[in-house]
Amino acid sequence: MKPRLALLPALALAALPSALAAQAGGFADPAAIDAEIAAFTGAPAGSPGGARHPVDRRLRMAACPQPLALAWHGRRADMVRVECPAIAGWQIFVPVNAAASPATAIAAARPVPVVERGQILTVAVEGRGFSVTQQAEALEAGAIGDWIRVRPDAQRGATATARTGSNREPLRARITHPGRAVIPVG
Repeated sequence: MKPRLALLPALALAALPSALAAQAGGFADPAAIDAEIAAFTGAPAGSPGGARHPVDRRLRMAACPQPLALAWHGRRADMVRVECPAIAGWQIFVPVNAAASPATAIAAARPVPVVERGQILTVAVEGRGFSVTQQAEALEAGAIGDWIRVRPDAQRGATATARTGSNREPLRARITHPGRAVIPVG
């Protein structure tokens, strides 16, 4: 029994710095956090592009002695991470309406395709110390950096097809330049 009783004062002392910080500096103002998020996203809470809801007023976070750090968070960048960068800081994650996420902005500003479906491309299979090229037909349109499906062209690569026994199965290649794609190996 004595080890458990001795543990209680230790836990109370460990929690003391955060409790003192909350009392000394008060609590973080949720309205101020909402304003920071609105400035970061460019839209007020509850509107398209802003936070889905205002920060919960029941949260009791210690007042932050430094400016808050905000960043996009999540696989689809559909949340804002709000962090107090102080030593005994805190962080919260605020869901954002889809219109504000960088993923949506990137999709809206999608680059213009440089390869059209049906276009004949030069496809290079590249590895350490070698590069082999062959003509192929683009089965999809794409911009530089996109991965698209291509089918080796039987007429232009007849000798390579005869040697390898290729049955013209579609492959995936990354567009590097207009009219050129690469399949990296190893």
